[in-house]
Order: sequence, then C-alpha cells, then structure tokens
Amino acid sequence: MPNQTSPLVLTFNASDPVGAVGLQADLAAFAAMGCHGLSIITSILIGDTTQTEDVQAIDADCVADQARVVLEDMPVAAFKIGALSSVENVSAIAEIVADYPDVPLILDPFLSALPDQGMESEDLLSALRELLIPQTTLLLISTVELTRFAETWREASSEDLLAQDAMQLIEFGCEYVLVTGTPTDVHDVANTLFGETGVLRQDNWQRVSGSFAGAGSTLSATIAALLANGLDVPEAVFEAQEFTIASIVNSQRFGMGKLVPDRYFWARESESPSAEEGSAAPTEPH
Repeated sequence: MPNQTSPLVLTFNASDPVGAVGLQADLAAFAAMGCHGLSIITSILIGDTTQTEDVQAIDADCVADQARVVLEDMPVAAFKIGALSSVENVSAIAEIVADYPDVPLILDPFLSALPDQGMESEDLLSALRELLIPQTTLLLISTVELTRFAETWREASSEDLLAQDAMQLIEFGCEYVLVTGTPTDVHDVANTLFGETGVLRQDNWQRVSGSFAGAGSTLSATIAALLANGLDVPEAVFEAQEFTIASIVNSQRFGMGKLVPDRYFWARESESPSAEEGSAAPTEPH
C-alpha cells in the first residue's frame, strides 16, 4: 500500500534570512495546515528584523529549472507566488503555471519591506497584470497596493475607487481579490473579498498593537494550504484570517526590529499544562 502523502504546495518566493516573510514564512504556514511545502527561490533578501537592505534576483532560467524539475516529479495541489524581483522572473513563472490551469494559484507579490525599485517596478506591475493576474485564483493586496497597481491602467485619482479597482482585476481574469486594510473602525482591521458578483464577504478583526513582519505572507500562504486541503475560497479566506490573527497575537521578538508571527503557536499551546488538562487552543489549524 502506498504511503499517504500530505498535500503539496509549491511556492515561488524570496528567501528571507530572518524567516519573517518569503519562503520561510510560507513553509511554516503550509506545515501548520498539514501540507508539505516545495520552494522555488526567486530572490535572496539581505536584511534583519529592522529592514531589508537589498534584494538579489535569481536568474529567470534558474527559477524555471528549479520549478520544472520539481513539477515533473511531484503533483502539487496549490501554487503560491510571492515577491518577484524581475520582469523576466514574472514571465518565466507565468509560462510554468500556465501548464497547470486546474491548480489553484494564490498571488501575493507586494512585499512592503522590499526597497523601491524605481521605474523597473512599473514594468513589474504591468507584467504581473498582463501575465499572472489572468491565471490567478486569488490575489492578496492591500488598499495602498491596489491604488498603486490600478495606476497601471487608469489615471491617478483622489476618489475612493477601491471596489471599482478590485472588480477591474476580476475583469482582467483574476477569480477573487482579497483587499486587506479596507476602511473600517480605527480599532479594527477589515479585509474584503471580491468575486465576480462583487463583495462576497468582509471580515473585521480587532487591531493588534505592534509592528509586525510577515502577517500578509502568513495569510496568503495559509489560504494556499487550505485550498490544497479542499476548502473553497471564501471558507479558506475566513479560516486563514483566524489563523493569521492568532499567529500575530502570539508574535515573537527575535531582534531589535519588528515582531514575527508565530505560525506554530498551536503546537506550543498543546504542550502547555492547560492543554494537557483538556483545554483547546483558541485557534487550531485545519
């Protein structure tokens, strides 16, 4: 009898020496959801918990070779695409995932910690819109990032065009758009999920005080893992938010900079005396 295997999730992302974002964050979130992570390095970050000082992009041919070899050997249940540092990498990855149209794809390319890449970033945004958005199951994007992204297809505006911009991305071919940090009460954080019919759900969460690195990476990776486990998108989005908030609440300070979400908080709770006495963890992975 063949061994039962965990769902496989493949991530294209930057390597972060701190483990707060990028591949390391993805692999931790995948494991917390019972998945096995496969990782393709798109760039190498140089930095600490305070800031990312530099980004070294990996050659596009190397990125493609990493992925092709793995995909010829193993079937994946979901893709996660994170930070991409060159138009060439966007093009190479778009060509690869096009061969797997039935595999869910989570796109979370906007890493605020990355240094500004100037004019090249405009080309990157256009490449993302034209090559990856049409293949995306769910795009994770903040309100600030959405406004900037939208300016690749419309003029800058002082009007509130959030819903219009999100729906335009769906017109471009993205199935779902999860916009984080949508307007709400100052004490809450709201995230809004858009689909082809408009707003599908809006979830409000109490704001956790502090400065964190890796919350968005945790959220997108967890959604990818939950889709690999067979959940539908709205349910995966809600459960991933629950897990991410709990990870943030249990964040750890490794250095002198930002706090890092603890994606294994549930494992430590299960070892605590209260857990041994039968108390359940506040949020458990599914």
